[in-house]
Amino acid sequence: MGIIGNLSSDQLDFFHTQGFLVLESFASDDEIGCLRKRIDELLDGFDGSSSVIFSTKNHSHAKDNYFYDSAENISFFFEEKAFDDEGKLKQPKKLSINKVGHALHEHDPTFKKFSCSEKMSSLLSSLGYKRPVVIQSMYIFKQPGIGGEVVPHQDNSFLYTEPTTCTGLWLALEDATIDNGCLWAISGSHKKGLVRRFVRGDDGVYFDRPSPSYEPKDFVPIEVKSGSLVVIHGDLIHQSFENQSSTSRHAYSWHIVDTDGCKWAVDNWIQRKQQPEPLYCL
Repeated sequence: MGIIGNLSSDQLDFFHTQGFLVLESFASDDEIGCLRKRIDELLDGFDGSSSVIFSTKNHSHAKDNYFYDSAENISFFFEEKAFDDEGKLKQPKKLSINKVGHALHEHDPTFKKFSCSEKMSSLLSSLGYKRPVVIQSMYIFKQPGIGGEVVPHQDNSFLYTEPTTCTGLWLALEDATIDNGCLWAISGSHKKGLVRRFVRGDDGVYFDRPSPSYEPKDFVPIEVKSGSLVVIHGDLIHQSFENQSSTSRHAYSWHIVDTDGCKWAVDNWIQRKQQPEPLYCL
């Protein structure tokens, strides 16, 4: 299969130097509209029977089979601050969901079409992928006023292959600003390698070592317009802050690993019953 990469040498140089790359207008208004319309339909069909909260601070969600099963399903996770002291939602359901994941790309035709498009294959070919698969996908809402913080992390910690091959793809479905919780990253931090892993054992999931301390001044904001794609190296340290503004910050995020010449770690949190289909094979 012949695939022509769509990144220039300057773009590749920037990505390898900084650890991330912004591709403006990667998604059209029509594509954004389709993704947002489809997630509204999925939310309409969610009865709210699950009340699993997603948090990167204490990872309480990761103690639940609902979380494990989400690796091959379309599952719904609430914001930490969505409930009152009696466990009731403080705002409508659509304004209470943290994210939907982790197999939108696999089970929903609209998200699959975008995640596995020709322009995606061209991008991944530019990055050197030989037999890439989408290993997880998430629609992230970053709700106004309660959109939770995502603490500093590396994607390779959660989606580990030997050797490491993860790349994060983060599509802004609304303008992402400092006010509403845009991404922040330590430029060049990917060059220092993987800091720690998030592993799954007999007693659940855990990090294999404590998180280092990071200086806030080392992070730079990645403010982008709706339709922009942020390509994130798997070892890049990045985060986002709580959304305390009155506007949401919707994004679609999916992660790629290679399956050519590398091995999926058996102690990753994702332990699939069926192997994912590659986007292409070179």
